[in-house]
Amino acid sequence: MTRIAAAFLAAGMTFAAPSANSANIVETAQQAGSFKTLLAAAEAAGLVDALSGGGPLTVFAPTDEAFAALPAGTVENLLKPENKDQLAAILSYHVVGRELTSTMLPGRTIHVRTIKSGGDRTLAVSKSGSGVTVDGANVVSADIRTDNGVIHVIDKVMLPSS
Repeated sequence: MTRIAAAFLAAGMTFAAPSANSANIVETAQQAGSFKTLLAAAEAAGLVDALSGGGPLTVFAPTDEAFAALPAGTVENLLKPENKDQLAAILSYHVVGRELTSTMLPGRTIHVRTIKSGGDRTLAVSKSGSGVTVDGANVVSADIRTDNGVIHVIDKVMLPSS
């Protein structure tokens, strides 16, 4: 076992072994069953096709619990058609336009560029002995391989600063 894998396991994170998975990011999230809100938001924002094809992409995917932790009414408000651009900006803040696996992370903070939606934005990704954080969200499950990238499950919805 590598030191990185041992550090993730010590932090309580799990790994999905690379497989011959022929499911894309959206299909993999659907199969997991804990990303219903994320998938509904991606549909409302018109991002399903972008997450289904092409790649490689890295998605920092908040769980349904992470969306439920937002202030009451936030998700419902964002899902309204008139807020599509704002929703797309929030969701695109969770996506990097290249593959970024846990084994690629140095033991320090790095900044990675998200896909563009309303400006050039970067995420601060930090790795330490206690685990990996992305803009303050904890990675709770890393390196879920898909045929067009990788998913890292996070415990909160990251909101880009204005």
